[in-house]
Amino acid sequence: MQKPKLSFWQIWNMSFGFLGIQFGFALQNANVSRIFETLGANIDEIPILWIAAPVTGLIIQPIIGHMSDNTWGRLGRRRPYFLTGALLASIALVIMPNSPLLWVAAGMLWIMDASINISMEPFRAFVGDLLPPEQRTTGFSMQSFFIGTGAIIASALPYIMTNWFNISNVAPKGEIPESVKLSFYIGAVVFFLAVLWTVISTKEYSPEELEKFEAENRSKIKFEKSAAQISHAHFRKNGLIWLFTGLLLFAIFYFYIYMDYGLGVFFLGIAAFGLLQIVASALTKNGNIKNGYVVVLNDLYNMPKTMRQLAIVQFFSWFALFAMWIYTTPAVTHHIYGTTDPTSAIYNEGADWVGILMAVYNGFAAIMAFVIMWMAKKTNRKTVHAISLIFGGLGLASFYFIKDPQLLLLSELGIGLAWASILAIPYAILTGSIPQNKLGVYMGIFNFFIVIPQITAAAILGFFVRTVFGGHAIYALILGGISLFIAAYLMKFVDDID
Repeated sequence: MQKPKLSFWQIWNMSFGFLGIQFGFALQNANVSRIFETLGANIDEIPILWIAAPVTGLIIQPIIGHMSDNTWGRLGRRRPYFLTGALLASIALVIMPNSPLLWVAAGMLWIMDASINISMEPFRAFVGDLLPPEQRTTGFSMQSFFIGTGAIIASALPYIMTNWFNISNVAPKGEIPESVKLSFYIGAVVFFLAVLWTVISTKEYSPEELEKFEAENRSKIKFEKSAAQISHAHFRKNGLIWLFTGLLLFAIFYFYIYMDYGLGVFFLGIAAFGLLQIVASALTKNGNIKNGYVVVLNDLYNMPKTMRQLAIVQFFSWFALFAMWIYTTPAVTHHIYGTTDPTSAIYNEGADWVGILMAVYNGFAAIMAFVIMWMAKKTNRKTVHAISLIFGGLGLASFYFIKDPQLLLLSELGIGLAWASILAIPYAILTGSIPQNKLGVYMGIFNFFIVIPQITAAAILGFFVRTVFGGHAIYALILGGISLFIAAYLMKFVDDID
């Protein structure tokens, strides 16, 4: 039994919730560093303040994926998670710009990102659930379209509030401007309503129907055989290696080189992953191999070959994106506008312009989502993705050479092309390489290779900006451009089996 093709409007409806999800993400990406600086954060402290968000995603996404794979109720399989995440994220969006202290804002970023992850991960698996293989690139491209469309408006909202409605974009020291607050309130409403539309308008297949579709898929595509359950001894051995390595690096840097919060979290994170495997070893030894925690770690070790190849590409792609999200505001305001004072009018003018820049790259991504879909059919997905990443790298690196803020709009076109491709092509390739009954958990595990580079960037970029780049955030964007070039090269080694 083969999944029927869905119409354009059915794919539109099932993807519409991403409009709201990206509304939340775009407001976060364009304004959180600004909020942190306003509340007193130093330039080298910003990355570590961001680190809680990707750590949360690292933990939550595979858990939500595993749970949604095994959920069925009145709302279906994935939709309960869409709705719960949307409600929690909307509440966080209202509270975030009213944070009275820096630690409160950092905590709200953590809660907001966790809530967004609860909604977002099942949306990725949704495409694999509902669409036949020949429509999956279309499905992920439609998600890219809504991601771009939502981010255009959300990124530009503070600028629109100030320049169209004369709402102040400056505030007393330690307070968030009214233009930013109103933008977050609007984002909360849009997030919830967009996700609610997908929940109401889209029907899910039952577990029995999905099993019939999976049988048909297995006859066409030969998936790799699942490896045997990882032994408790293997978990223990690897766990001890990770634990010892993390603690050793922490000790070396703490006592002999240099240690800051970011590096400390990074090294202790390595050690923590070791501890998680030691716990899995104990559970496995006691026969708890069906425990969701053990299942996720077991599936991590048994990733399909294509997924392992894509993981490396994702690492370098998302390292670059996170460098851009953290450092575009300080890079533009410092390098181009020439100010480091977040209370000044010129700083807030530059910060508002960053919102416009992010709106432009997201807008271009929305357009290019359909172009990428067409190009992938005419050539192949690997080539399209590699070319897109190269243009993104050129766009990021060009920030160093451009002095006119208006010309940065051209840089954003390359970044927008890369962003459209990053949001669609890897997921389309991945979905064809994993079995239906593991879609949720593997989409969650795949998120590791979005989150790990973000944690790495948050851990080391502050160190590099302060000690190597002399406090100049612009060099972090150049480093991001180089990272995209590496990702483009690595695409040649990816097997696209579907």
